[in-house]
Amino acid sequence: MYSVIGTETYVKELDKWTKTDREAAFKIHVKLTENPFVGDPLGFEFFREKRVQEKRIYFLVYKELNLVLMVATSGKKNQQATIDYVKLNLDQFRIIAEKIAKQAS
Repeated sequence: MYSVIGTETYVKELDKWTKTDREAAFKIHVKLTENPFVGDPLGFEFFREKRVQEKRIYFLVYKELNLVLMVATSGKKNQQATIDYVKLNLDQFRIIAEKIAKQAS
C-alpha cells in the first residue's frame, strides 16, 4: 500500500478546483494507494498524469519509499510548461519525498 501525499503547491492548486473536481481528484488519490501506476507515463515510468475533466494531475511514484507525491495540476493550455517544470525539478521533489518518508517511519 502506498502513501499519497500532495506538495504544498499541489494542495493550493487543488483548492481552486470546483468541489466536484476535487472529489474526483480524491478518488484518484484513493486508487493510487493500491496501484500508483494508473494514468499516462510522461517520459519516465515514475512520472505520470491523470485527467479530471479538462484538468490534469501530475504525480511521481517512488516505489522504494512506497510513496506517491502529487506535485502539480494544469489545464490543457499550460500542460507542457507544467510537465517541463516537474522534469526540471525532479531532484527537489526527490528530496521532499525522502523527507516525507523519513517522517512517516
